[in-house]
Amino acid sequence: MLLIYGANGYTGQLIVAECVRRGMRPILSARRAASLASLAAMYGLETRIATLDDPASLAAALSGVTVVLHAAGPFFRTSAPMVAACLANGAHYLDITGEIVVFEACRAGHAAAKAAGVIVMPGVGFDVVPTDCLAARLHEALTGGQLLGLAFTGGGGVSPGTLKTMVLGAPQGGAIRKDGRITRVPAGWKQQIIPFRDRARLATTIPWGDVSTAFWSTRIPNIHTYLVLPKNAVMIMKLMRHLDSLMAMPMVRQLIEAQIDARVSGPSERRRNSTRMHVWGRVTHADGRTVQGTAETPEGYRLTAIAAVESAHRVLTNPPGPGYHTPSSAFGSGFLESLPECDVVLGAVT
Repeated sequence: MLLIYGANGYTGQLIVAECVRRGMRPILSARRAASLASLAAMYGLETRIATLDDPASLAAALSGVTVVLHAAGPFFRTSAPMVAACLANGAHYLDITGEIVVFEACRAGHAAAKAAGVIVMPGVGFDVVPTDCLAARLHEALTGGQLLGLAFTGGGGVSPGTLKTMVLGAPQGGAIRKDGRITRVPAGWKQQIIPFRDRARLATTIPWGDVSTAFWSTRIPNIHTYLVLPKNAVMIMKLMRHLDSLMAMPMVRQLIEAQIDARVSGPSERRRNSTRMHVWGRVTHADGRTVQGTAETPEGYRLTAIAAVESAHRVLTNPPGPGYHTPSSAFGSGFLESLPECDVVLGAVT
């Protein structure tokens, strides 16, 4: 049995629709019954109401549930209580985060999850299925790599939840993996021309989830992650370096969240169906050899729904061993290529 928590959100609704399209009948869950009423009525699905600060309500919601697909962000707030509830109630945990702190917290709980017989696998959406699988493919092509670079571009906008995560986390700056350790760097720390499959673009470092996950998938000790951004976005990113004290104020954060909820709705169906995502990766060996690869996928939110539902289906029907997993460690480096409208092309080692 599959439960989707945060089913009423922008991405949650896409996930529900993909489940129904595939003939799956998930249980819908959220904090408030009213937020689920129309969605549940549309598909004739069961609902269970639970709040993350109430372990008893979470335990009731998870009764008889095999897999929880957690879609309610920002995940730095919401992941820990849901993971704890899953471990306590024997349900496998999946989510669609891209937040390094969440990945690292889940990895730190590997032993506890394994002892409980529970799979903990964050990041089963666009964050981080394409980049994680491409990183694993590159690692297989050139083992012993010392530096991994990953980049992506495309999409038609962001959802309210994604934008909250980006804005509220911006004052913390960027992050890279350096000599095996996650290291903080300034926002917009480095820029590089990335040779995507269609054309080259200038990209800027961001604290993408692979700074955490790609290390556990490949053990490559140095990892940089990039996103193609407009010039004004890079300027704003650098400005946010100086606003950490302001952004720490609860009233400011609440005002920002309210404005995002009121003004941001996420990409339209037309944009989701017409946009492609481009992904690039390169592994550099200590002896100077390199291997590069590219991937293309559907628009990010559409891929998130596809990949998350397929991940949940696989955990329901043929689960990997318990404990922490990345998508590639759970399903193999070819997982991305098994999804519709996705492909990976690797170059030769040079």
